[in-house]
Amino acid sequence: MLHMKKAEKYELAMKEIVAVWDKDIHLTGNLANITAILKTHFDFWWVGFYQIINNKLQLSAFQGPVACTQIAKGKGVCGTAWEQEQTIVVPNVHEFSGHIACNSESNSEIVIPVMCYNSVWGVLDIDSKELNHFDETDAVYLEKIVSFVSNNITLIIPY
Repeated sequence: MLHMKKAEKYELAMKEIVAVWDKDIHLTGNLANITAILKTHFDFWWVGFYQIINNKLQLSAFQGPVACTQIAKGKGVCGTAWEQEQTIVVPNVHEFSGHIACNSESNSEIVIPVMCYNSVWGVLDIDSKELNHFDETDAVYLEKIVSFVSNNITLIIPY
């Protein structure tokens, strides 16, 4: 996989995500597998989902170091993506007004809202230790992955 182009890695990751998705298990298990696939294929520093519960983004399945457990709407990159209902790519999180530093080693970030029934269900958040790590290719493919998740979510109480 070292010599594959980024788009090729995403294509492979998408095939694996579709293959492991199991409609008969709790959603958290499926989200955990997605985070594992993305972390394995791209060696992202942190990959995880936050789900809106009690009007806050609450930590769900993730891979990486300890993370913030709750984020308010409009706060940080995740809360801003929720509020704006759009993907946000941040080349340098230290220059993002209101950035929440869950861990000081994060330097760049991409957050994609997960839409369900025309409203935000949660977000996919990915962090890198590298500045300027994420680009349009990441945004396009991660939006495809999130679209797959959105189309396959069964709205159940998450606990």
